[in-house]
This record gives sequence, C-alpha cells and structure tokens, in this order.
Amino acid sequence: MAQTDAALSLNREKVIVKTSVIGIAANALLVAFKAAIGLASGSIAVILDAVNNLSDALSSVITILGAKLGAKQPNKKHPLGYGRIEYLSSMMVSAIVLYAGITSLVESVKKIIHPEAADYTVVSLVIIAAAVVVKLILGAYVKKQGKKVDSGALVASGSDASFDAVLSASVLASAIIFKVWGISLEAYVVVVIAIFIIKAGIEMMIETLNDTLGHRGDRELVTTIKRILSEDPAVRGAYDLVLFNYGPEKDYGSVHLEVSDVLTADEIDRLTRRAQERVYAETGVILTGVSIYSFNTQSEEIKKIREQIQEIVLAHDWALQLHGFYLDDDKKTIRFDVVMSFDVDHHQALEELYREVQPLYPDYTLLIIPDTDVSDLE
Repeated sequence: MAQTDAALSLNREKVIVKTSVIGIAANALLVAFKAAIGLASGSIAVILDAVNNLSDALSSVITILGAKLGAKQPNKKHPLGYGRIEYLSSMMVSAIVLYAGITSLVESVKKIIHPEAADYTVVSLVIIAAAVVVKLILGAYVKKQGKKVDSGALVASGSDASFDAVLSASVLASAIIFKVWGISLEAYVVVVIAIFIIKAGIEMMIETLNDTLGHRGDRELVTTIKRILSEDPAVRGAYDLVLFNYGPEKDYGSVHLEVSDVLTADEIDRLTRRAQERVYAETGVILTGVSIYSFNTQSEEIKKIREQIQEIVLAHDWALQLHGFYLDDDKKTIRFDVVMSFDVDHHQALEELYREVQPLYPDYTLLIIPDTDVSDLE
C-alpha cells in the first residue's frame, strides 16, 4: 500500500510540475509581447495585462514549490506528511489573484480620472488577439489538470488564466472601438474585469481557508464509507465517522462500529482489519482508529428499555441520533451517545436528558455522551 501511495504521489507531482512549467513558459512569452505593446502604445490596460501575466508565472512557481514540498515523505517531526503545504501555496496563489485584481482596479480608476489616449497598431491588436486564444487554451488545460490530480493551486491558476483571457478580450474590444470610433473605454472595461478578478480571488481564498481549517466530510464519501462498513454481517451500525485531511489524496478517519456483545477479541480484531482494508480499497481513506460499541443481544427486556429511552431522546428536534446504547445489569449502568444539533447548547440539552431519563431508572447509573454532528445527519 505504501509503494502504491508513493507511486501515485510521484505521478501527481510530475503532472503538477509539468503543467506549471508550461504555464510559466506561456506567461513569460505573453509578458514580453504585452509589455512591448503596452509601452509602445501607451496603453495602461495592456501594461496591467502584462503585469497580470507576470503574476501568473509567479503563481506557477509557487505551485511547483507547493507540490515539491507537499510530496515530501513523512518523518518523525511530521508523521502524516507535508500535504497541507499545498493549501498554503493555494492561498498564496489566491492572494496573488486578489492583488492583481485590486491593482488593476486602482490603476484603471486613476486612468478614468486622468485619461490618456492609447495608440494601437494592427500588429499589436493581432498579438493581443493571439494572447486571448493562448490564455483560453492554457486556462482550460491547467484547470483540467488541476481537477485531475486534485490540486487547488492548479485549479486556481487555471481559473485566473481564464479571467486573463476575458481581460485581454475586453482590452482588444476597447482598442478596436477606439480605432474605429475614437471612443476610449479601456479604463472602464478594466474596472469591470478587475471587480470580477477580485471576486474570484476572494472565493478561491475562502475555499482554500476552509480546506486548511477543516470542514465537514463530503456527504457522498461519508455515505459510501458507512455503507461499506455496515455491509459486514458482524456490524450493526457505523457511527461517529470523523475524516481528517492532511493534503490532497491524504485522507484519514476514525469510526465507531456497533457489534454484538458476545464477539471475542479475536473476532473484533479480524472485523476491524476487514473494515480498514475495504474502506481503503474503495475510497482511499485510511481508518486510523476503529472503536467498538457493544450491543445487548441477550435480553428482550433490555431491548424494550432501549426503545423507550430512544423514544424520549429523539422526541427533541435537536437530538439527531442515539447510538452506542448498552445496559450492564450487573453493574447497574446504562450508557449511550446522543448526536446533537449545532443549534442547541449541549450542556443544557444534556441536563434535560438526565432529568427526563434518570427518574425512570433510579436503580441505574446513567451515562449520556453528547456527540457533535460531524457526519451531516441534519
């Protein structure tokens, strides 16, 4: 399994580096041509477009560094690897996109206040048109490769390239309008495009920030993992699934499995190993922890008590699920977990459940564990 992971990681790194190098080369050429046209024609829009391409090249460099550092093998200091470095590189790319948008907006507003007429040649218009085509192709290619290898930085770079194509097309359109009718619109056009670029940069940054902070597991993935686990005949239910992400394609998780109270330690050991193997084979998620809930199977009376308590608990809208129920008649204890909505104060809800359930079973010590809705039960 380790060799397979290493091979996939290496292939992913190669794709990211290759795509980024292509982006750097394309943007370097565009910077040279656009800077020359902008300086020759006196067009602030074309010069800003060249600066924007330069920032794209820098973004590609950051993407390469992020991929290289993120692919480093785990060590004693970072046992789960360096994958989250890629989220930092994605954040930096998003910041560059945002900066480019703000800079374009500021400079275009200056040109609206102090207008300067540009002087375009036919050759410059052809080059700008060619740049639009190049950026469209480059943006689609980079974004496709980014989604293919799950690289947020590449996806962000691809989106930025697509916006650049729109920006260049707008500059081209305003240049043609100026040559035909003598009306200068490029500063106003850049304002509109800059606003869209800023919006895109903010959205990219928020998405990357969510990945860095950690967010609720994908509903489809959670459902798939629980289905896999529940298909084992020895499992009565899978609960408290928590997924941890340490970078693209580096997902770990923990889960509680409810099993019969008559299973031996050997049977439970074989069960957990089956669960880990199947989940990894079908989803790529590594279950680092599989805990066990014991389920009463020897008494109909206990079954009735469970059903009664469950009815009381789930009568509350904020109580989303009851699981892990076990009654120990010898030690006179009843224990169970309750998944609570984020809309309720867990401490107050817990006190309310104790007030409602404890008087019904005064001879038993009651232990209620409040759980957080991490698996999207709402």
